[in-house]
Amino acid sequence: MNRVIVSFLFFIGIAVSSCTTSKSVVSQNADLSKYEYASIINNDTYHIPAQLMEYEIQLFDAVEGSRLKLVNDMRINELTSAQQSKLLMVKYGVNVSEEETIVTVNFIDYLTGRPIASCRGAYTTLGLSVHADIRGAIKRVAKQIAETFPK
Repeated sequence: MNRVIVSFLFFIGIAVSSCTTSKSVVSQNADLSKYEYASIINNDTYHIPAQLMEYEIQLFDAVEGSRLKLVNDMRINELTSAQQSKLLMVKYGVNVSEEETIVTVNFIDYLTGRPIASCRGAYTTLGLSVHADIRGAIKRVAKQIAETFPK
């Protein structure tokens, strides 16, 4: 009987996981081809709990998986004005609930402050594993970023 319950929950998890939506939204007036650089806005990288650093690394890897070159936020002033016009600021957020985990990565034009694109990755194991949910959502958002800013 226990085996039947576990199997049932597994199939329900697969069904619900496939219902979560991962997507990207791009501003109608944005020319994504002009952007070459990205800088992740201070998300308290060095002040986060050590156990969350693995997710931080995966988020940086997700941005690097695109054609955008990462620039340290403390070195932005070293870029030329032409390079700054090709720079996107990156801000991310993670929302964990029982229903699903959502990782959102937003791209903002450095010079204008205008949001240009937002990539969303969602994943769920129905609350069985928060770590698996976060990893799954990061993988999905990484795919959205790579599709939005292809190499």
